[in-house]
Amino acid sequence: MTDVFGLSQPVHSSPASHKDLGRPSDRHEQVVFCSDERSGLYAIIALYSTALGPGLGGTRFYPYPDEQSALADVLNLSRAMAYKNALAGLDHGGGKAVIIGNPDTDKSEALLRAYGRFVQSLGGRYYTACDVGTYSEDMDIVARECEYVTGRTVANGGAGDSSILTAFGVFQGMRAAAEHRYGSPSLRGRLVGVEGVGKVGHRLVEHLIEDGAEVVVCDVNERAVEQVRHRHPQVSVVPDAATLVASDLDVYAPCALGGALDDASVAALRAAIVCGGANNQLAHPGVEKQLADRGILYAPDYVVNSGGVIQVADEVTGFSMDRARARAAQIFDTTLKIFAIADEEGVPPAVAADRLAERRMSEVGRLRSIWLAR
Repeated sequence: MTDVFGLSQPVHSSPASHKDLGRPSDRHEQVVFCSDERSGLYAIIALYSTALGPGLGGTRFYPYPDEQSALADVLNLSRAMAYKNALAGLDHGGGKAVIIGNPDTDKSEALLRAYGRFVQSLGGRYYTACDVGTYSEDMDIVARECEYVTGRTVANGGAGDSSILTAFGVFQGMRAAAEHRYGSPSLRGRLVGVEGVGKVGHRLVEHLIEDGAEVVVCDVNERAVEQVRHRHPQVSVVPDAATLVASDLDVYAPCALGGALDDASVAALRAAIVCGGANNQLAHPGVEKQLADRGILYAPDYVVNSGGVIQVADEVTGFSMDRARARAAQIFDTTLKIFAIADEEGVPPAVAADRLAERRMSEVGRLRSIWLAR
């Protein structure tokens, strides 16, 4: 399942820049452990960087096996959000939160409100939103104790389902990849394989069908596949991801679990382009080079799936779908820019994306050293 930011569960590898977390230059600004015994809340909030502004990232409610697993996840996810927000052109840094527990049995009004008070205690350094295991209705409850909440329901002034612009942004990134590889942004006549047709994947299928692409899908959830086939009977289905990856595709779109691109899948991959909604698609450092060596164009996941965070970030100043959609449309230009930098510098697109994000965090972030009177 992919969350509203396109981040999948659980994290398999360091998301954005593939650095060692132990390096002083790559340490998080702040990590907060939050506990309220009466409600059962145990949460971790991680702020990777506030160089561009308050950290923004969702709250993941997940039954981690232990605290160390939860900590590793929130550290990786918060760093990914810093890079994602930077390349989305947002004035937000990278933050993320995890609540340890089963959302089906442990979630309660008291727990969510207790969590909201901890977020409020950070004084605006972190804005939260939905993620795996949390929904817009949950954010409405959190907001009863906290003003730094996005991803709320439409009835409460929020953007609602942010998978709408996540899928739209992935489609824009895919159009950019087609432009770079084939000389045209159209997917008409191209065979696109979509792995995972949940909240983001099924919307991506709709964009592809409208553009004239041929689509083949797979998902472990048979009901999700049936729903797509009901809406679009022309869509083909294969039994599993291994079959999809080995198919004669033009574009492979991983929209399910992270780590979809490992040594085995890259070796079997026949597509010319990889562009999908899941985050942490690269199972380990070095996969980006394997893709480049095979001539496969990889659209960095945290670039193309940033439409969701663009959508919820727009709530901070009062939500406008037209404004948010216009900003998400710029993912097309950003993706093309990254491909151009990769070609010029002779590096994989994933490395070019990291460099571009780091440049913005450095160049814009340093302006905060200029003192302003209040």
